[in-house]
Amino acid sequence: MHKRRMVELAQALAVAKSRQDVSAAVRLFHPDILLEVPAFGTTARGPAANEKALRRFFASFPDYDVTLEGSASDGESLVCWGTARLTMTGDRFGVRPDGNRAVLPVFIRFTFRDDLIASERFFFDLSVLCAGCGVSTDAVRRTLFPGAPEGPGAPGVGEAERSVA
Repeated sequence: MHKRRMVELAQALAVAKSRQDVSAAVRLFHPDILLEVPAFGTTARGPAANEKALRRFFASFPDYDVTLEGSASDGESLVCWGTARLTMTGDRFGVRPDGNRAVLPVFIRFTFRDDLIASERFFFDLSVLCAGCGVSTDAVRRTLFPGAPEGPGAPGVGEAERSVA
């Protein structure tokens, strides 16, 4: 797939997600779509699981907005970087956010198949998100990764994997 088409699909997904338009986002996904969010330790496979993951994400971050600022491609995949703006709400993460809107850099790796997005791996720094929302990173990590060791030498959040279902 040509890089221009990859960027078009990634931008269309960014627009759909920024509008919290789950239906439009899901239409861009290949039937074998895999979403990974290492900072949350989550994965979602297939359109139904991705739809559920997006609805849950938007319930926690109802004003999510992402701007893609650049990209690079190796002909097989596309990596985009940009800025996400979002306000944490609710108690999904076991904390009470302060209502402030976090602004954080993001990096997203996409793969494609049959002119659709086949995978999305969404990277951001959990500590930056937590600081921006006025919550403890340690408390959020305890909620996301129960039983995981804490402190020096603890495994990185990207080493855990859980289903969002």
